[in-house]
Amino acid sequence: MPRSVNAVASRARRKKVLKATRGYFGRGKNVWTVAKNKYEKGLQYAYRDRKAKKREFRALWIQRINAGARAYGVSYSQLMGLLKKAEIELNRKVLADLAMNHPEAFKAVVERVK
Repeated sequence: MPRSVNAVASRARRKKVLKATRGYFGRGKNVWTVAKNKYEKGLQYAYRDRKAKKREFRALWIQRINAGARAYGVSYSQLMGLLKKAEIELNRKVLADLAMNHPEAFKAVVERVK
């Protein structure tokens, strides 16, 4: 029986990878083995960094809330404790936005819980 290879599927698979690596540097865009490795590594980075992005944003929000709270004589941890005690359920994303873009509203929140 003759050897059977599915060249159509193989070529389609390679074309898919080479299309995804179109903007890569050097041989990473047109040499199959290099492009395949770079493509797979890129997918690993994308998976990892979707998780890291959440951590980085949370850290940024905490820094902004802390800076805004200290302007009114309260630390970040004290403010979060006071908010919890006063049963004010504002998440860190909203608090950070208030602290940065609407300082008068943030001041009202801080004065409310003090």
